[in-house]
Amino acid sequence: MKTTATYDSKADTFTLKKGIWQGTFPIGDLSDWLNFYRQQMERYPTHVANYAPDVEALEGLAKQIGAKLR
Repeated sequence: MKTTATYDSKADTFTLKKGIWQGTFPIGDLSDWLNFYRQQMERYPTHVANYAPDVEALEGLAKQIGAKLR
């Protein structure tokens, strides 16, 4: 399932959407969410295909906005 990540510069937040689920978070939490999904991929290797689109979307957003990741 495709995941999208969009940045709202006015609110300084990003929104992650996947299917019917979506969540909006402070842009300062981008690294934390990216690390979370990477850890999920490591912990649950049989579900990598579920988490890979999330990692890809967050990495793409970070690159797009020039975010420095921790």
